[in-house]
Amino acid sequence: MSQTDHLAQVVAATAQWLTRAYPATAGAFSAALAQAQARQAAMVAARLCYPTAVDEGLLSMLGPQGADRLDWAAGADVAALPDDDYGWRTWVDETVASWAACLLTDPALARAAVAAADLDPCAYRRLTAPDERDRLATALLRHPDLTAPVAALHRARLQERLLPGQREAEPEGSAV
Repeated sequence: MSQTDHLAQVVAATAQWLTRAYPATAGAFSAALAQAQARQAAMVAARLCYPTAVDEGLLSMLGPQGADRLDWAAGADVAALPDDDYGWRTWVDETVASWAACLLTDPALARAAVAAADLDPCAYRRLTAPDERDRLATALLRHPDLTAPVAALHRARLQERLLPGQREAEPEGSAV
């Protein structure tokens, strides 16, 4: 498996975790829109988190952190998960998921992240400029209060990376 394959696995697993933790509101079309937005957020976050071939190489050697701490932060009951869920959940990257949650709840931060990752802004429109259908499909995934525990895990690092010296003060008792 190449280094790029490892990054693709992390993006896919992290997007999957996001859409399972914060499911689409209704129907297959909404689920597809939510998955597309989660994948875009995870891709941007992964490109920021692993910007060089060396970073991707370290990811392939060390692996991502898995979903355990994210499950705890989101308050998920993982005891009832089927055994076949275990494999893909090991590919979830906690930092990528946290950063993706930040990007999904803040379109201005998402635009800054797409620019910093040197990605085509038109290709990431669902993330940076969601229309009404996109927002309805991701009502839970884009809800800042619901995703706050996950976003707070690594928000400070993302803000420092994108807005050096302009980081917002973290609330007292933050999980960061």
